[in-house]
Amino acid sequence: MEQKAKKGRSIISIIKNLRRFRKPSIRAVVPERLFEKCDGCGELVSKSSVEKRLFTCPECDYHFNISAKARMDMLLDEYTVINRLPRFTNPIDFPGYKVKYRENRKKSGLKEGILGVEGYIEGIRLVAVSLDNSFFMGSMGSYIGEEVARAFEYAGKRDLPILVFSTSGGARMQEGIFSLMQMAKTSIAVDRYGETRNLYISCMTHPTTGGVTASFASLGDVILAEPGALIGFAGARVIKETIKGELPKGFQRAEFLRDRGFLDDIVHREHMRDYIHRLLKLHGYRSCRI
Repeated sequence: MEQKAKKGRSIISIIKNLRRFRKPSIRAVVPERLFEKCDGCGELVSKSSVEKRLFTCPECDYHFNISAKARMDMLLDEYTVINRLPRFTNPIDFPGYKVKYRENRKKSGLKEGILGVEGYIEGIRLVAVSLDNSFFMGSMGSYIGEEVARAFEYAGKRDLPILVFSTSGGARMQEGIFSLMQMAKTSIAVDRYGETRNLYISCMTHPTTGGVTASFASLGDVILAEPGALIGFAGARVIKETIKGELPKGFQRAEFLRDRGFLDDIVHREHMRDYIHRLLKLHGYRSCRI
């Protein structure tokens, strides 16, 4: 028995030694994420070609999700951040919220799911805000609601136009009624900003749902969307079960909503900067740079 055990151990040690001379696997040689699968057409597309096209698919024009910072970088000449630093609060003592919050920070590398800036497009000064769905799916909690309201106040006091990119799963359930209150807060902020007679451009990106759709995202003077963006309040399944019927093709997609007057236009990401610049000029805003 002892001889058999020694023999077994020697075979295992030989196998371990042979593993050192194995050829490296393809996974070890090929750089990570050289290709990625498009959620629109299902094709494998090179990451470099996607990045060159501002994170859109070269095969079907599907718009990949991008971070708030990436959006500002591709849209503005330069900018300064106007957000206040977030502080974690758990207003209804939701179990496990703090742990989940820390996990989201670590995973996304963000402090919170919003970025507000003051910047320039071709010399035209404006305030721009973007939600970021890599943090808690861009859900609107107390901090995000407060920062959206503050951005409108900031723009109003300085007589500047404001541009808001929305992407969200809706209200943040971990904050309960306090999250729902942000719908009223942000809507009032938009109404007060309107008294300054400055331009508010709202652009809905994929996805924009729930309380964000039902508040500030739908209150723009001009309402835009990116191609194929999912836009709605309740989910399609919930609506289908409620009405006990089938939903039309393309329901809750940007193209469906534009054709029914909910959106003013759909703008490809490649043309967004020029489109926003032309809108600002049409509304009387001029470059403040010599």
